[in-house]
Amino acid sequence: MNLHEYQSKSILKHYGVAVPEGVLAHTEEEAVKAAEYLQGATGSDRFVIKAQVHAGGRGKGGGVKVARSIDEVRQYASQIIGMQLVTPQTSKEGKLVRKVYVEQNIYYPGPTEPSEIYMSILLNRQKGHIVMMYSPRGGMDIEAVAEETPELIFTEEIDPKIGLQSFQARKVAFNLGLTEEAYKNMVRFVAGIYRAYEGSDASLIEVNPVFKTSDNKILAADAKMVIDNTCSCGYCYFHH
Repeated sequence: MNLHEYQSKSILKHYGVAVPEGVLAHTEEEAVKAAEYLQGATGSDRFVIKAQVHAGGRGKGGGVKVARSIDEVRQYASQIIGMQLVTPQTSKEGKLVRKVYVEQNIYYPGPTEPSEIYMSILLNRQKGHIVMMYSPRGGMDIEAVAEETPELIFTEEIDPKIGLQSFQARKVAFNLGLTEEAYKNMVRFVAGIYRAYEGSDASLIEVNPVFKTSDNKILAADAKMVIDNTCSCGYCYFHH
């Protein structure tokens, strides 16, 4: 079962993965209320409005907008809800958008430069191992990264009988070139995403991008999950 972004992030958060604060909205009025809530809860004065459809490349089709005010939240929500969103991963007809996810802004000034990272976990059925794939070049298709800079794609094999080892999480953070607080937060992030993969009976988790903020937080800025329809995890049962 393919999950929407908001569902995937809810599950990730349940397993201790840091995600931006966000609220689901089915109408432009709900989107405005969501933005007002986020402004009060996080202090964010900018918001991201994201179409919730099962397709990548939403931004290229106009399904992701950055709103710089509450009025723009209303404007973009009214544009996106009800549109036929066409992306590189949809048919020519596109997909009808019935809801949007309103999220806090995570691009803000700070002591370091923000960066985007690619990360996914999936099962290698031939070897019977779980593979974590990651790259410092997040925010773009992993196929393009593989073609242009294959040396920047790393993999970590995990024996499902043993699970993720702490040294492996540290190795991921090191290979991504992170230091100090960002390094520590990435180690926690990697452990959390593996817990989510294992605990939700997922066959795929893809976070693209994993976002390092300017103050060194590590967040799942986008998320895609595919879970087993027969997952016995109570949290997944009530949230998919």
